[in-house]
Amino acid sequence: MNLRSFALLSASIFFQSSLLWAQDSFLVKQQEIEDQKAVLATVQTVDLTPARARIGGTVVELLVDEGSLVKAGEVIARIKDEKLQLEKQAVDARMASLQAERKLAQIALTRAQRLRKSGAGSQARLDEARTNLDVVLKNLKAMDNERELVLQREREGAVLSPANGRVLSVKVTSGVVVMPGEAIASIAEETYILRIEVPERHARFIKVGDQVQVGERSMSTDNGGKLRAGTVRQVYPEMQNGRVVADVEVSGLGDFFIGERIRVFVSTGTRTTFLLPKEYVYSRYGLHYVRLKDKTEIVVQPGRLMNDHYEILSGLREGDELIGAGS
Repeated sequence: MNLRSFALLSASIFFQSSLLWAQDSFLVKQQEIEDQKAVLATVQTVDLTPARARIGGTVVELLVDEGSLVKAGEVIARIKDEKLQLEKQAVDARMASLQAERKLAQIALTRAQRLRKSGAGSQARLDEARTNLDVVLKNLKAMDNERELVLQREREGAVLSPANGRVLSVKVTSGVVVMPGEAIASIAEETYILRIEVPERHARFIKVGDQVQVGERSMSTDNGGKLRAGTVRQVYPEMQNGRVVADVEVSGLGDFFIGERIRVFVSTGTRTTFLLPKEYVYSRYGLHYVRLKDKTEIVVQPGRLMNDHYEILSGLREGDELIGAGS
């Protein structure tokens, strides 16, 4: 390689390095961000529905336990009332008696019709026989409806799940006596939300539709920057113990426990700060550094990591121009 070629190659390398530095440079300037506060949220179900007994009696069978998945209309328990069997037997006996009366009334009507046709019977006797048969038939109809009512009450001994979801608690055991309307189990519907409580001084900053950041499924103080987006779906108008209660909708809560706690970051206003991409910050001997364009190293104090950007609490001034750690 001659001297001219070497000079051209050196100039090309220097130009590419300068271009890389120019591309990697970052100008520090203040940015306005939302000031976020970490609050504890608890996993709750949108609706907690009780499965109630429709008749009184004794619980003879429980088909679910805490944690069981159920579908709407599924039988979760059976209740038996011994009096219903006695009522059904009484109705059956009365229907048998009315059947005998119906046969007798039919015989009487047939005889009256024959006598009337031969001229030996009166029209009044025929009308009376026809009316007696009609009364017996209507009584049979009423008794049949009464028997169906008893059977329906017997069928209502099956306690049905009111919705799709998970059994949160079972309030009875087999063999206990329950009254009509008594809760047998509580069903948590499949739709889960996060319920947060925000201090009163921050109440004016939270509203329906706001975006919040939800931490990982852990009570650890270090979330590794892994945050999920959630949306405020409801803000309750009544304060409780000086706190505003709100519901946050976030995906992926189906396998959480009801009552499990998660950290949620909510907006409490805005402020100005320095945001720096994390690749411009490097550590050495427990300290965090950045490199200015003139390759001077400066110690900085980074804050929380937000979307691959560190909030720089101290060490930088507006207008500083930085280059990457490897430059």
